[in-house]
Amino acid sequence: MSLLAPPRPARESVRRPRTALRGSLAVVVLLALLVLLAFASLMWGARDIAPADVWAALVSPVTGGNDHGVVRNERVPRTLIGLVAGAALGAAGALMQGVTRNPIADPGLLGLNSGASLAVIVAIAGFHVTSVDGYVWFAFLGAGVAALIVYGAASMGWEGVTPVKLALVGAAVTATATSLITVVLLMDRNTLREFRFWQVGSLANRSLDALTSVLPFVAVGLLVALAAGRVLNALALGDDVARGLGQDVTRGRLLVVLAVVLLCGSAVSLVGPIAFVGLVVPHVARAVVGPDYRWIVALSMLIGPLLLLAADVIGRLVVAGELEAGLVVAFVGAPVLLALVRGSRSVAA
Repeated sequence: MSLLAPPRPARESVRRPRTALRGSLAVVVLLALLVLLAFASLMWGARDIAPADVWAALVSPVTGGNDHGVVRNERVPRTLIGLVAGAALGAAGALMQGVTRNPIADPGLLGLNSGASLAVIVAIAGFHVTSVDGYVWFAFLGAGVAALIVYGAASMGWEGVTPVKLALVGAAVTATATSLITVVLLMDRNTLREFRFWQVGSLANRSLDALTSVLPFVAVGLLVALAAGRVLNALALGDDVARGLGQDVTRGRLLVVLAVVLLCGSAVSLVGPIAFVGLVVPHVARAVVGPDYRWIVALSMLIGPLLLLAADVIGRLVVAGELEAGLVVAFVGAPVLLALVRGSRSVAA
């Protein structure tokens, strides 16, 4: 069965006694892999640091030690940001695919990435912001405004908010914001030079202050995402069936969209509009535990940081000057997406 095939009714997965066992085992394995990868992120880079030195830097740092300074001041913030942003992007992708019933949806579908990018352009060109930490609140605000516009426009009409209307309005907002961004970049080379470093997506040169600023929003978004699994299972059966099961479809969809805004807005403001994480990760989780969104969302929170941290570490190792994580994720995600599309065509045939 193709990963892009329409999901079977969520009740089938709930009835399977092995789903919980598979999900629990997957959580244990993924947590172990995350610990190993996080430690590798602290060890490897332009200069490799021995595991004993990394451990000493964490538990008993020496003031003035070069290796200890690199670990604590550069690699620890980078690793933590990768963990938080990856979890946020993975969960946001799972929520988007569930709330829109669209297997190729990602956080950019609501125009969040383009809204954040436009806000960063305004910060650079209008307020002369030049640091990544300064972009955080502009990007977060831009993502939130874009989501409000999309949801408000999609709620018009007698049907209210529907997956199709969300996708269409999101595409319109993305096209409009992209056009405005292009106009500004063509007119101002200084803005182009500053913007391109944020646009490519990276974990480098981010501080813990930026992380702590958005961490409360990520925490709330992840909690809402975990609680939304049952709602997404009902929405997967269709709005009419979900209402028949006692779900308030409008309120449930609004809560899910709010969680997406918190998660995607926080992640994009931290690391830039990194593509493919929110698109690919839910499909991997679905392949492990089936169509039950209670498990898909939980596993996506672990697979997302695995993918993002792995891309960051690979980027440090394959290129002497460092390849940005956003580019590495694109190299990995694009072939996976093509394979999913090809698989869906073969099933359709």
